[in-house]
Amino acid sequence: MAFVKFKYGKTNVISGSDAIAIGIKLARPEVLSVYPITPQTIIAERLAQFVNNGELDAEMIRVEGEHSAISAAIGSQATGVRTISATSSQGLALMHEVLFTVSGMRLPIIMPVANRALSAPINIWNDHQDSISQRDAGWIQLYVESGQEALDTAIQAFKIGEDHEVLLPVMICLDGFQLTHVYEPVNIPSQKLVDSFLPKYNPFFKLDPKKPVTMGPVGGPDSYMELRKDLHEAMLNSAKIIKKVNDEFAKKFGRSYGDGLIETYKSKDAETLVICIGGVASTAREVIDDLRKKGLKAGMVRIKCYRPFPSASLEKACVNAKNVAVIDRNISLGASGAVYNEVKALLPKKKVSGFIMGLGGRDVKKEHIAYAIKKAGKKVVEWVGI
Repeated sequence: MAFVKFKYGKTNVISGSDAIAIGIKLARPEVLSVYPITPQTIIAERLAQFVNNGELDAEMIRVEGEHSAISAAIGSQATGVRTISATSSQGLALMHEVLFTVSGMRLPIIMPVANRALSAPINIWNDHQDSISQRDAGWIQLYVESGQEALDTAIQAFKIGEDHEVLLPVMICLDGFQLTHVYEPVNIPSQKLVDSFLPKYNPFFKLDPKKPVTMGPVGGPDSYMELRKDLHEAMLNSAKIIKKVNDEFAKKFGRSYGDGLIETYKSKDAETLVICIGGVASTAREVIDDLRKKGLKAGMVRIKCYRPFPSASLEKACVNAKNVAVIDRNISLGASGAVYNEVKALLPKKKVSGFIMGLGGRDVKKEHIAYAIKKAGKKVVEWVGI
């Protein structure tokens, strides 16, 4: 991979993959346990470059696959070392059983996920099926819209997951190709500024022969439910920490993303709201501006944090809307879109319609979003763009 020199403290035109890799580098992780997979590979390569050039003092573990990558990450994080992994699609699916172990052991591993469709048929393009399929694994899930947000969220993720009131792993989900491979202006902060925001990792507990502990023991019927309840409450509690870190980041860096859980656009007086995740929000903003010029009061809510589900923030944002259109780039087969299911349950008095779009990299066009907004409240679930 070609050597690239980035300018810190300045704006650089870089890819989303570069942005999130730089964000991780600035957080000073000590172990990188990553196996390459399209479209995540550039992230792994860029991190390897940082290590090879001496820009990042970290150990990069060469593993045999994604199951090994996340398993090795458990070992290093458990010793009190800040650790990351990264993956996509089938690689994330291969990690499935170990993801539950990570969260159950309360290890704040940070992992970018370059969102990509799941096979079969074989497809390397973007939708959100891979990470949405892992929504119940006990990982905080943050979805980003831009390269700048990818870098900023990478830095914030460490502070969120490592907080002693949270102690949970974090996925940073970014659209494969449509964000990972697209170049845009991104401000790269200085290492000094990031160090002033993100303290050194202070593990709540760790494996240490001088102070032995047992981690990941057997949990019988007398204790398993209590431990799962603790994990659930930690996930719920993380919402306030996510908001707090978002506010602290805004004061330090001058950038924020809504309240850290959701971001709204012209939603206060909107009669119809579109709810979406990821990069499709950028297109939705243009559609809303077009419709506003025609007299239609439309607005948007972008879900940044899918787990924990931002129920209170979302309910407040939708209080004035008559109709809600939920765009899902996933499908819960035999039911409907996963986000639609949760929004509908949260807003039983609203007219909530679901629209399945953009699976397997299919373009989500302006006319598709405009159609969803105009049809909101009239049909329960509809596939658009086929």
